[in-house]
Amino acid sequence: MKYRSEIFELSNTYIDQEAALSPMSCTYLGNGLNQDKLDDFSLTGAEIAADLTRKTLDKLNKIQPIDEIDRIAKTVMVERLESGLALHDSQESFVLWNVLTSPPSNVRSIFELMPKNTPEDFENIAKRLEAVDGAYKSWCETIMSVAKSGKTTAQRQVNGVIEQLESYANGGYGAMCKNFDAQGKYPAIHIAAKLAERASAQTAHFLRTQYLTIATPLDAVGADRYAVWARYFTGAQLDLRATYEWGVADLKAINDRMWVLAEKIKPGAKSLREVADVLDHDPRYVIKGKENVIKYLQEFTDAAMARMDGEFFEIDERIKKCEARLAPEGSASAPYYNPPSEDLTRPGTTWIPMLGKDEVSSWHLVSTWYHEAIPGHHLQVATVTIEKERLSRFQRTAAWISGYGEGWALYAERFMNELGAFDEPGIEMGYLSAQALRAARIVVDIGMHLGYSDVDGTPWDAQSARKLLNEQALLDDVHSLSETDRYLGWPGQAISYKVGERVWMSAREDAKARLGSGFDLKRFHTYALKIGPMGLDPFATEMAAWDGR
Repeated sequence: MKYRSEIFELSNTYIDQEAALSPMSCTYLGNGLNQDKLDDFSLTGAEIAADLTRKTLDKLNKIQPIDEIDRIAKTVMVERLESGLALHDSQESFVLWNVLTSPPSNVRSIFELMPKNTPEDFENIAKRLEAVDGAYKSWCETIMSVAKSGKTTAQRQVNGVIEQLESYANGGYGAMCKNFDAQGKYPAIHIAAKLAERASAQTAHFLRTQYLTIATPLDAVGADRYAVWARYFTGAQLDLRATYEWGVADLKAINDRMWVLAEKIKPGAKSLREVADVLDHDPRYVIKGKENVIKYLQEFTDAAMARMDGEFFEIDERIKKCEARLAPEGSASAPYYNPPSEDLTRPGTTWIPMLGKDEVSSWHLVSTWYHEAIPGHHLQVATVTIEKERLSRFQRTAAWISGYGEGWALYAERFMNELGAFDEPGIEMGYLSAQALRAARIVVDIGMHLGYSDVDGTPWDAQSARKLLNEQALLDDVHSLSETDRYLGWPGQAISYKVGERVWMSAREDAKARLGSGFDLKRFHTYALKIGPMGLDPFATEMAAWDGR
């Protein structure tokens, strides 16, 4: 195969070599290889992968870009590989795990992305289920080894993963297989599910009896560790105190608008939470039955696709399929998105966690699905997936940066608001509650980890964070608990949404001012999406140089 440059060739080689070391990456890519295996989470396995990264970086640094496309491809790849290697060398990648991202949750979720069309596919599922025990054991050995150097995960996060594993153990894998094979045509997967459940129970017991006792009782990671993770998730050098103060001001402005709407929804309401309770029980928004929830979300996604295509965005025919599905039990409380496979045989997919319920209220789902599907994550990620002439394989499959990606998805929500999509008070309240959540994340994420004081003059902690999320971002108790645990276990990620949105909005407004009558919104969107993921600092630089074409 002929590549456009040495950098594109090296990018392709690296992705193939990395996937050869990671069967789960093969599933994400959709290349059909090693579908009967799971990753090796041992320190030895991690060091082999790190060695591949070092050798690739050495080769990459010796190659001169042939043009602007090559220059960006090299810059992005170098930054992401160096960032990942720094996390490995500092052992941060072994210590930072939580309900949202850990070997147990990643192992469970990978089965949802596996093909399920042929007897061979189900044979692979059975074998991969049998491999769960070995994968878990390799991970347990790693975290115990790292603990000997004094580095452990916070007890709060350990307890969260224990609960998650217990949900897998108590019929979670069995229910998964019944969902995959309702008619029982493939008994091997149901037998293997029992093995995966037993492995989950044993791992939960290990964490509870051996690891939890040595895990750190401290939730906050401190300024030094936080700065490393914030840079990793945003690709920007941030003044954290200034960012915090901006978050406080932005949250106040959003809440002020929410109170205007509150008077329309429930005149005389004493709290925003009270207004949210009214909306939660408003029959106009309640959708009953899981099948009806998925039907609603699928129809919503399809309608958004039709509306956005042509006037505001260029949506390629190959990516006009985006599925809505129920998230596996044991998932975190927030909806999420998985990208399509490289060959597009697996479409982009949005997932909604039902959290044991059989109904949802749609007043806050409208903006969320613009965020997750169209024009949010699906349009962005799927566009990158097919942009093979401009973007290297590394950029298309391994360069996700939260600030760029989540910033775009939040920009997508704001854009829909600009178009009048939230003109009904209840729906606008849902949009504003989502905006308030992202602003609150800046306040409590930085506040808790860096020890800043809350409005009462006491340091931010899990309790005060939950109170803020309940009262000013309209989260219920279940969601506020999940969100708080998430921020404490994933420092720096939560701020990437609003920080990223600010950069996206600045790029657009700067282009408008700079180009005047030469500015075209559709061309702006097309260029900004096709340039591919990168850190927010380099993205701002690249967009400042855009000539409007």
